[in-house]
Amino acid sequence: MSKKRFFTAIQSLMAVAAMATVLSGTAYAVGEAWPKEITLGYQKYGPLIILKSTGELEKRLQEHGVTVNWAEFQFGPPMLEALNAGSLDFAITGETPPVAAQASKGSSIVYIANEPASPQGEGIVVKADSELKTVADLKGKKVAVAKGSNAHFFLIQALAKAGLTLDDISVAYLAPADARAALERGDVAAWSIWDYFYAAAEIQLGARALTTGEGIVNNYAFYTSRRDFAEQYPALLDVVLDEVRKTDQWIKDNPAEASQKLATHVGIDAKILERALRRSNYGPEPLKPEVTAAQQTIADTLLAVKLLPNQIKVQDAVWQPQGK
Repeated sequence: MSKKRFFTAIQSLMAVAAMATVLSGTAYAVGEAWPKEITLGYQKYGPLIILKSTGELEKRLQEHGVTVNWAEFQFGPPMLEALNAGSLDFAITGETPPVAAQASKGSSIVYIANEPASPQGEGIVVKADSELKTVADLKGKKVAVAKGSNAHFFLIQALAKAGLTLDDISVAYLAPADARAALERGDVAAWSIWDYFYAAAEIQLGARALTTGEGIVNNYAFYTSRRDFAEQYPALLDVVLDEVRKTDQWIKDNPAEASQKLATHVGIDAKILERALRRSNYGPEPLKPEVTAAQQTIADTLLAVKLLPNQIKVQDAVWQPQGK
């Protein structure tokens, strides 16, 4: 073989090897961009359960070979425990659970987006025949609330506005279903709670609110993930949020129909769900400085009353997609 033909052959082999490397790298990148599956945590209310019922997310991700799994939780704190543990990849909760989750040892939670404030979606309720008229009347009384939930922070702030603290009441830390039963039996005088449980208490029990969150809390809803998952699969999160936006817009435009659709999937009276949906605001967006600041206020408040184990900086957990 001549030297010329030899070097030509070597160059050809090098070109093939280079192409193989490129193709191998491309295949690896695609594999990294689209995992085999994603597990989303949701509660029995809100846009994610409607998105689950439509199957639209599954359709969007089918072309990328991504299987969609769903996991239901009664409220936020255990959901974010599962997220931190790696059992979930994406979750929606109220404003307080992400703060507690970030303070957990080894936490990798990140904020992806938030829904607008919906302060009217929380209430401190009492039975219809209760003698209590104001939040100040709760002094010395037993109040039910889910520990670490958005309603927990709401209770703290509502008491503060009335010149009270948690030390002025007896707190019963109960999950929503148990708290409702306790209120019905008269085991607690009041219940700090969020929608749809709040609307259900009003309509089914005739409960009345001593106060809503208006002028007291923001009541944002947050979409969260783990930092490693978010950094590895940003395109996937873009698809999920895009489908959430579409679902949100449909709920906003069709609250009555949305409540009927929800009712068939969760077994809750559509009238209850419609009341809750109509006092919620919709449209996920990246966290703005004022939202991050509001979350920091929650963190500082919980630390001051010894409900947070250590100081955190919320901004550290706000995910910033590369290139955006």
